[in-house]
Amino acid sequence: MARLHTLIRDNGRQAILDLDYDRRVVEAAAGYLATEDVEVGFLFSGWAYTPLPHRRLKDDETWTVRTDHASVVVQPGLFVPDQGEPIPVGVPYGSRARLILLYLQTQAIKNQSREVELGHSLTNWMRKMNIPKGGKSYVDVREQADRIARCRLSFQFKQGSISALVNQHILDQAVFSGDPMSPSTSFAESVKLSEGYYEQLKRHPLPVEDAAVRQISNNSMAIDLYIWLAYRLHALNKATQITWKSLHIQFGSGYGRLDNFKIRFRESLALALAVYPDADVTDGSIGIVLNPSRPPVMSKTKSISIE
Repeated sequence: MARLHTLIRDNGRQAILDLDYDRRVVEAAAGYLATEDVEVGFLFSGWAYTPLPHRRLKDDETWTVRTDHASVVVQPGLFVPDQGEPIPVGVPYGSRARLILLYLQTQAIKNQSREVELGHSLTNWMRKMNIPKGGKSYVDVREQADRIARCRLSFQFKQGSISALVNQHILDQAVFSGDPMSPSTSFAESVKLSEGYYEQLKRHPLPVEDAAVRQISNNSMAIDLYIWLAYRLHALNKATQITWKSLHIQFGSGYGRLDNFKIRFRESLALALAVYPDADVTDGSIGIVLNPSRPPVMSKTKSISIE
């Protein structure tokens, strides 16, 4: 992938589009290299090992991911109507949920406050992340914000014979606008991260580049892989092989067949590497090999041609 970035710098985006590269990868790499945005986002590092689902689950279904190092259980929250029984709203999923979580955690770290304003501020940030305002996009953002506001998490981490369990909500409080009796029309205007989640975030923040996430903002698996690589690569001291079986367990829930997962994984990995030029990752028949690499939040060359 480093060769692609060099080609774009030397020849420009349009010239590379005529070569045998996936257009989506070229566009992501060129967009990332051309940006002047140096802003940094933050998220709890536990998400590097335990991503949210890519697709919608049944509204009453619990989400579980288990790896060798960590596991997470996400329980759907409940909406309480004016009459009748509480209604499960489902766990957060997809790229929109990931972007909202990144926004919440970034604002909390930058402002050193558990309280985060949404509404207009979130709308502007989502537009910056290439998410158009209005229509289905607005409905999706509203729905995912509601799911995040109500869900409950259980993180478990393992190191040797020692394990740690963290049970918490992401948010303690949320102030909604719109119809308070309708989860489909209300929107969380301001929220307050739970004290437990906020403390974990401050202890274990993972920095990522806004410019990178923006270029892959519509691909949830590419976002997951970028976050995972941002967490793992700079901490390595030697080449480390990750098998397809392990990758399937961590990132492939919802993909029953390993061959189908490999296709989607390789496409998403190419996008993640397109916005992480210093990442040194090689593909193989057994799995992939991670090599020690600089973290993504580093200064990068700006002067390139993109015409």
